[in-house]
Amino acid sequence: MKLDIRYANQNDLKFIDYLQKKNAEDLSFYPKQVFERELDKQRILLALVNNQHAGYLYHGSFSSVNLKIHQACIEYDLRGNWYGAGLVNTLEDMCKINFKKGISLRCGSDISANRFWQLMDFRCIDIQQGGVRRMRDINVWYKELEKDMFGFESLEPSKKEKDASIWRKRKKDKTQNSMLRGKALLDYRKSIVEEHDAD
Repeated sequence: MKLDIRYANQNDLKFIDYLQKKNAEDLSFYPKQVFERELDKQRILLALVNNQHAGYLYHGSFSSVNLKIHQACIEYDLRGNWYGAGLVNTLEDMCKINFKKGISLRCGSDISANRFWQLMDFRCIDIQQGGVRRMRDINVWYKELEKDMFGFESLEPSKKEKDASIWRKRKKDKTQNSMLRGKALLDYRKSIVEEHDAD
């Protein structure tokens, strides 16, 4: 099988959006318009196996010290063949050329991809609370490309399973925005858990 990696273009958008939706339980959601914008900025690497779409890796800007991976996904029946490793290795080479210190990403604690990131020599450096719908943890992975004299302490990644029971029992909030991030997301999660505990 022949693996080719290139930047995605507008003709690949349908596949990227399809694969994201197909793997919605494992990935953060991005509207199609985000992908359209990011294609023009060359931030989505595409894996092709025998000239057929196999997966993609969506990364952040090279303007920061460390590069972030926002999403990475390979078609289910092609996993385990190291096509994802090809995407990551290509990104690492690009980071080295652009003098990036490292690469980071966030991965839900119940997702099998955590093992992949370990095999790719990423280290879990933090565990954060995830969103209220799944109530899982988020493992923060990091790979040093340039040795730092202080480094990062490695943690045992969380394996907490998702639990949608609180989400299903909650009182419906018509004002909830599903695109909450950061502190706003954690505040919303806290309010839902407090509401649940008060019942």
